[in-house]
Amino acid sequence: MKLLDGILVLDFSQYLAGPSCAMRLADMGARVIKVERPGSGDSGRKMTLENLTIGKDSMNFLAINRGKESFCANMKDPEDLKILKALIKKADVMIENFRPGVMKKNGLDYESVSQWNPGIVYATVTGYGKEGPWKTKPGQDLLIQSMSGLAWMNGNGGEPPAPFGLSVVDSYAGVHMVEGILSALVRRAKTKRGGLVEVTLMESALDMQFEGISTYLSNGHHLPVRASYNNAHPLLGAPYGIYETEDGYIALAMGSLEQLGRLLEIDRLSEYDQDKDAFVKRDEIKLIIADKLKTGTTAHWIEILESEGYWCSDVYSWERMLESEGFKALNFLQTFDFPNNESMTTTTCPISVNGVKMGSSLRGPLLGEHTEKIIEEMKLREEAAD
Repeated sequence: MKLLDGILVLDFSQYLAGPSCAMRLADMGARVIKVERPGSGDSGRKMTLENLTIGKDSMNFLAINRGKESFCANMKDPEDLKILKALIKKADVMIENFRPGVMKKNGLDYESVSQWNPGIVYATVTGYGKEGPWKTKPGQDLLIQSMSGLAWMNGNGGEPPAPFGLSVVDSYAGVHMVEGILSALVRRAKTKRGGLVEVTLMESALDMQFEGISTYLSNGHHLPVRASYNNAHPLLGAPYGIYETEDGYIALAMGSLEQLGRLLEIDRLSEYDQDKDAFVKRDEIKLIIADKLKTGTTAHWIEILESEGYWCSDVYSWERMLESEGFKALNFLQTFDFPNNESMTTTTCPISVNGVKMGSSLRGPLLGEHTEKIIEEMKLREEAAD
């Protein structure tokens, strides 16, 4: 039996943060019903990456919403709203990410829902919270990377800020929602009381930077300076970074300059004091290391460095990473079949418990695919009529 077997989750959210949270709950055994607008559904169904679709839906949407059933209901329709309320009364968890006030307008905010389902764990994610001058700004990943300082920390000094090539804030906020929901479910098991879990994308982005922000606040408010060459972490000294080799790239993590100089036969590195110079003279040191690493292949340098336990790695593309024996040993891919003989391969759950890999075998749902089945199974029309 999976950890969340018997837990019913209603996912009213769209795009990535909320849906990724609900997907992880499905991975751990919860039954997740995605509640969508009739006709259009989650707006993420149309948001494609590289124009890839399966049927009418974005492949990206189907990856984020694996493990779920799709239930269509119009919150503005009185009859649909009655059915929705009957469904919510049966739920353990409810997730939403509408603009502040939307759910309250329909009588589906936490204060209303908890009156007729006091045990529900209600989770909501917003961009910047419900108060303050930013509350109406779009809660979009790139914008929050930019406003939170994440983008400003990336890229070499003297170059423009560089955002991550992923929706990293949305994904991290989804993880925070899972943490809050699971904590509230543990408390409910002891007290029978549900609760309201609130997450903001901005706070998730700030939490991701707790090391740097804490350093800034404790260091006389001195802003970190990005390295001009091979910046990988503006608060760490040489050799930390990615370097070009004769046939590719190599990553060097924290390590002794004296040991690195000995292994790479760079006599000049012995002139630098690890404690005083590794950070202050990092650009100078990195350039010396870079010149040497260009004279050999990545495999050559890795063999030398790993022989004495120096922290380093190759820099893989997805193509090379997916073909590596290390990746294959993880068994981290799954393939789903769709109508019309279409299929897609995506990742699975990264969590194992007692040696059992978590995950769901359900593919991403077609819009409204399970509406009638759920209504009949749970007798929602009869309960809505009472």
